[in-house]
Amino acid sequence: MSNQLVLENRTAEGKKLKPLRAAGQIPSVVYGAGDPVLTSSAYNATEKVLREAGYHSPVELLLSGQPQLAIVKQVAIDPVSRRIMNVEFQAISADEVVEATTPIRVTGFDASEAAKLHYVLMPVLEEIEIKAKPSDLPEELTVDGAKLATTDDKLTIADLILPAGVELASKELDPATVIVNVYDPAVEAAARKAEDAATPAEESPETPESTEKSE
Repeated sequence: MSNQLVLENRTAEGKKLKPLRAAGQIPSVVYGAGDPVLTSSAYNATEKVLREAGYHSPVELLLSGQPQLAIVKQVAIDPVSRRIMNVEFQAISADEVVEATTPIRVTGFDASEAAKLHYVLMPVLEEIEIKAKPSDLPEELTVDGAKLATTDDKLTIADLILPAGVELASKELDPATVIVNVYDPAVEAAARKAEDAATPAEESPETPESTEKSE
């Protein structure tokens, strides 16, 4: 498996994690295989695996030399430096059906009538929760945008293409839930211009006339 990450056991917690991070390590926790296991891994290797796996592909962890299949459940990012601060893994088995967040990609829109009219897609739902065995988890779900023609058209969850062995995590999710709408940017720009023109300009305050007579 290409998404493989070597983890080391750690004892440092709280404020003691600062030297660990300074040494180029990312603290992590592995849940789901008994008690939570405190771990850490090299920053560059972790960043590479997270970039490739995201929240939807299984990762093979090597902890104390033993392989453990897992998925990424949470990644903490520093809001200023944008560096990874902490990672949470969920241990899974190859035969276990797991839930994962998967991105949605619209395909074929460039060939649609809507695209020829210079209409634009407005995303509403960019990712969705699915259920599948680890080997069946897709990197993304696709929805066909080639049939879009007018600004009244839209793509919904009912249009999603689900691979074999994959189903939506929520049975209560309405199939009519919108994934993307279509809009005409020229009409939107004209509407904004008309709205701006209809807004009265702010009047400058009048200077009251002096009632005093000069002597």
